[in-house]
Amino acid sequence: MPTKRDYYEVLGVDRNATDEKIKRAFRKLAFKYHPDHNHEDKAEEKFKEVNEAYEALSDPDKRAAYDRFGHGNGEG
Repeated sequence: MPTKRDYYEVLGVDRNATDEKIKRAFRKLAFKYHPDHNHEDKAEEKFKEVNEAYEALSDPDKRAAYDRFGHGNGEG
C-alpha cells in the first residue's frame, strides 16, 4: 500500500500558507484534475488526493492535528 503524500506537498503550498492560499491552490488543482476536465488515467486519483488534502488543511482543527501528528493523528 503506497504511503500518503504530505498534504502541503499535494497542494503545492508551504506549511505556513494562509487559508486563502490553500483555497486558491485547491481550486486550481481540483479544476486541473477533475474527471470532467481531465481524462488521463491518474486524474481521478489525483483529484481525490487533492480533495483529501484540502479537507484536512481547510479545517483549523484538522489542520492543527495534521501539523502536530501528520497522517497518524490517532486513526488506526
